[in-house]
Amino acid sequence: MTRVCLLGDPDVNLTYELLSRETARDALATYEIEEPFENSVAVDTVSLGAAVSLLNDLNWYLVRFVDEALVREPSVSPDEWLSRDLAREVRDGAVPPEETDQRLKVFGLVDGRPVEPLYVRRTQGETPEYDLRDVDETVIVRVSESEFSG
Repeated sequence: MTRVCLLGDPDVNLTYELLSRETARDALATYEIEEPFENSVAVDTVSLGAAVSLLNDLNWYLVRFVDEALVREPSVSPDEWLSRDLAREVRDGAVPPEETDQRLKVFGLVDGRPVEPLYVRRTQGETPEYDLRDVDETVIVRVSESEFSG
């Protein structure tokens, strides 16, 4: 199963915003919705292609209510997420899965809420420590080259 997780903008209630609108509600109707992080919405899809397609269907809402759209594809990494752009690149064959682990966006988690990200480069298999503040744990997101350098 490929998981899609949307991290809501802090100024909105993401679940309410998505489920109160017919088009988004219809797109999410076949999925069991979970909230792995504060103000997030997560669903499991059947494949990376289905995950990218769902994000495309929800694009209008993503632009308005979502800070981050993440995808976790077990065939790429069982515990690290892909950014939406990188997930699309992997799905399209533009980036091989084994070449996705160098550029990272690491979020700290404080009381279940993702806090400011730290962009780092993994070298020789080592991920630099998150050092922007004290956090309970971290969430690692693999990002595309353009997201990392932009």
